[in-house]
Amino acid sequence: MTEFTPWLSLSGGLLIGLSAVLLMALHGRIAGMTAILAGIIPPFPSDWAWRAAFLAGAIVAPLGWLAAGNEIAFAVPLSTPTLVIGGLIVGIGVTYGSGCTSGHGVCGMARLSRRSIVATLVFMAFSIATVYVMRHVLGA
Repeated sequence: MTEFTPWLSLSGGLLIGLSAVLLMALHGRIAGMTAILAGIIPPFPSDWAWRAAFLAGAIVAPLGWLAAGNEIAFAVPLSTPTLVIGGLIVGIGVTYGSGCTSGHGVCGMARLSRRSIVATLVFMAFSIATVYVMRHVLGA
């Protein structure tokens, strides 16, 4: 069971928001993690350096948290094949939705983009339905 940690969650949310604002202010780019990740896969675009730095920060920050002696309460009660299939389904959704939860949910909604608001509502509706089916219908 993952613990509810309101202060850590608030801090993480503030850092995500700050990074999104800084990326927009300094580079004029939206912090959509899928597009950022796609930009470091060859062939490299001309702006690959900031993308690599952004992703490095997303990896190094949790490692720094762990190195400081903290732990990250996290449990995944699913098998690796299930996670891979889920990742593929999410990838398909990101492709057809023209963006991911970070691009639409964090940045798009902050800009009051109608398209992003609708996309985020769809993400949330399907997430809620998936959890309901998995826990209450399939008993997983």
